[in-house]
Amino acid sequence: MFDMETRDPDDALTLCLLASHPAVELRAVTVTPGTPAQLGVVGALLERLAVAVPVGARAPDSPADAVSPFHRDWLGALAGRAPDAVAHELLAATIARDPATVLLTGAPLHNLRLLLRHHPGVALARWIAQGGFAGDDLVEPAARLPKFAGRTTCESFNFGGDKAGTHAALGSPRIARRELVSKNVTHGVAWDAALHARVAAVATLTPGVRLMWEAMDVYLRQRPEGKLLHDPLAACAVFAPEVFAWREVEVTYAAGQWGAVAASGTNTFITVGLDWPRALAAMVGVAPPALG
Repeated sequence: MFDMETRDPDDALTLCLLASHPAVELRAVTVTPGTPAQLGVVGALLERLAVAVPVGARAPDSPADAVSPFHRDWLGALAGRAPDAVAHELLAATIARDPATVLLTGAPLHNLRLLLRHHPGVALARWIAQGGFAGDDLVEPAARLPKFAGRTTCESFNFGGDKAGTHAALGSPRIARRELVSKNVTHGVAWDAALHARVAAVATLTPGVRLMWEAMDVYLRQRPEGKLLHDPLAACAVFAPEVFAWREVEVTYAAGQWGAVAASGTNTFITVGLDWPRALAAMVGVAPPALG
């Protein structure tokens, strides 16, 4: 299950990746807030990929458009779409059919909060989140990013966007395992012109990665510096968690800043390193040597 938003290109790229990755069976998509325009984007991508899964919305009557201009530059004019279900009800029904179903969140945690609130009998086996921060107290010197040098806390958009939902999810005994793909690794990788050329040279791309390449072809014409791959990297944790180094932690929060300290027995794990060549190979589906 993928919980997403559309104010940033990351989530649409991630949807493309998940919808056709050979190691993933996408079972549901939920959107926050879930406006008709947002669901139009999701529907268009799923149609392009010939993938049929139910799509849920938290607040389809939200007055916000919630779609970045990039999506329309890429996909053109899109018809609005109604949701198939209320988001938290779709999540609950999907878990009921298979309690081992994984939830990946690439948005503020409104829908997860509502799942936990309204479905007290539902338990989640594995939650993977793009969010949080592992600082210098956890990350080995060789794996630290210069932009976060000396820091142990940082803002996190997805966690800060619904703090109540984040605290509820981090503290819930009904989530068996929590895996946080945090800024200490996602800020280290960008889809830039060099990566764009490397991906274009791969002959065995999935339809989803081809669609990602098409999106980034548009994006790079507007922003040649490239796009940090926050949510697509989080998606790698779904099907290739071994490309990350992990530490078990307790997440901390104070004055708008998120951090983490080493702990045991929390069943909460955060990324403290990344093997990018292996992650890229897992994303595009070929062995690292073939990527040149």
